[in-house]
Amino acid sequence: MPQPPLVNRCSLPPWALASLEFQENPWPIEIVGVRQEEARLFTLLDRISDAEERGGIFHEYLSERFLLSDWSGPGMSDREKARHSYLRFLQGWGADSNGRAGAVLKGWVESRFGLRATYHQGRLADDPKARERYGRDRMRGEAETMGITLQLDLLYTFCQYELERRGPGERWKQLFRGTHDPQEYAVRRDGDGDGSLVELNNLSSFTSDREIAWEFGSSVWDVRIPVPKIVFFSGLVPRHLLEGECEHLVLGGEYRVKKLSW
Repeated sequence: MPQPPLVNRCSLPPWALASLEFQENPWPIEIVGVRQEEARLFTLLDRISDAEERGGIFHEYLSERFLLSDWSGPGMSDREKARHSYLRFLQGWGADSNGRAGAVLKGWVESRFGLRATYHQGRLADDPKARERYGRDRMRGEAETMGITLQLDLLYTFCQYELERRGPGERWKQLFRGTHDPQEYAVRRDGDGDGSLVELNNLSSFTSDREIAWEFGSSVWDVRIPVPKIVFFSGLVPRHLLEGECEHLVLGGEYRVKKLSW
């Protein structure tokens, strides 16, 4: 049975965001209403010139906005305090993108951008057990953390704000992805000249470091990623809160990729 279309809160329809045309000619997108509803945060950030300080202010704002300190106890480390924040899910994704944290992030992408998850411990289109796991992991993960979808809305919006501050007018970033599991994506067309056309899961990990990419797969893709499709990147928040390996989380859809060789 075909699945019903998803409703999104994005300023573009899902078919446009997922298209190859968007990769080749991207334009800004936003989650409707977030920037306006949280104008106080961005007015404050506008006055701060240091990127790391802005990341710290962003985290403090979310801690206050979602009462995250109410879940903290005396003597707890920053990472322990982060258990009920967006940081927990970013850390969980880094450990296992097909675990509970991964299901929450993929579910958030579905609800905000209308891009359907295609893989979670199995291909969701033809694996009933994978669909059951995905639904269960998503439901349990969302129930454990207060306001996680709204936290992620702000994370994406802040990420786009920072990318514009750090690289005004930049439309693409050259990123790399190590691949080893062909089930996680669909190859639409192979080619040598302009690369292969693939459809990625609705959220995927990339890195800005070509050498690191080889640590995560038997082959590596070189991809020109539209800046509006970047949800998070290492260094967006202070590194004492969240370490990473030049990682970027990227929205899915169709991409033209080039396979690299050693």
